[in-house]
Amino acid sequence: MRNLIAMFACSCVILGAGAANDPAAAAAAKLAASVSRPASAMVPSKKDEPAPKKIEPVADKSAASASASAPASEEDAEVELSAKIAQRLAALRERQQARATAAARAKKFADAKRRQDEQAAAAAAAIAAAPKHGTVWSYEGELGPANWSKINVEWAKCGTGNRQSPIDLRDGIKVNLEQISFDYHPSSFSEVNNGHTIEVTVGSGNFITVGNTVYELQQFHFHRPSEEKVNGKGTEMVMHLVHRSAEGKVAIIAVLLERGQSHRLMQTVWDNLPLEKLDVVSPAIVIDPSDALPERREYFTYMGSLTEPPCTEGVLWMVFKQPMQASPAQMALFSRLYPLNARPVQSTAGRMIKESN
Repeated sequence: MRNLIAMFACSCVILGAGAANDPAAAAAAKLAASVSRPASAMVPSKKDEPAPKKIEPVADKSAASASASAPASEEDAEVELSAKIAQRLAALRERQQARATAAARAKKFADAKRRQDEQAAAAAAAIAAAPKHGTVWSYEGELGPANWSKINVEWAKCGTGNRQSPIDLRDGIKVNLEQISFDYHPSSFSEVNNGHTIEVTVGSGNFITVGNTVYELQQFHFHRPSEEKVNGKGTEMVMHLVHRSAEGKVAIIAVLLERGQSHRLMQTVWDNLPLEKLDVVSPAIVIDPSDALPERREYFTYMGSLTEPPCTEGVLWMVFKQPMQASPAQMALFSRLYPLNARPVQSTAGRMIKESN
């Protein structure tokens, strides 16, 4: 029986190493300790036990019966203890298995979560690194000029170019610039509210010549306020006349607009505005682009870019010094459509600016 108790104690120690805080294990260990104490530890000392009483002799038959029942009682106690030990060990093994199963399940969940997070991070990085081909832009907010280069990979120059427009025209070199030769005449036209400005496409046959290069007028449009500044000062609006040569070179003439008398060409354009954005109207009348030009033709010139995406560089800019006038009502009409559609001035980046004497 003592061997059985010793085996139970060893089992409790082994299982208890994996579950030091398990109440069942502690109880089993306590039971093992109690049953494994020698019998002498449970017998009172001689000095404490009472004086022996005189035992009267009993009949031989009774003594024999008591002697025969003692081994049977000890055997029953051993069987009962063995059953209790087996029950305790089974409970300990069950708890240990449950803890192992829970730990394995938690590790599996953590691994799955980690893989999911890694996949999400990889997908986000791939999206961020993927080329952008957006087409929607604006003059304010997240789609404004500061982020044009991030909307479309083909608009990278809007953020990285060093020959961007518009600029503040100051410290120009005064020289005898050649006169721009104009060959404008009344032409058919169409116009559209393209979501960024009012753009007027002019019929073919209108040309300018400058620097021994002939450019044909393609279209003109408006910005509010003026994108160009002269010595830090701008005007309420500006008109850009966009020309292109046979070789594809672009030349833009900027005519500053300030409040004053009514502008005849602008009024014709306003009279024929389309009712809906992106609708193109082609009136059965003609316009004369010459009405866009001031009497005096002195100008500033420099190499720049388009002032809207894709911000293509290599554009020849000519900005007339003398502004044209437009009435307050004409200015107000455009401001209702586009209160702000001007790109901020860009760095000159050491570019040469020339101006007429």
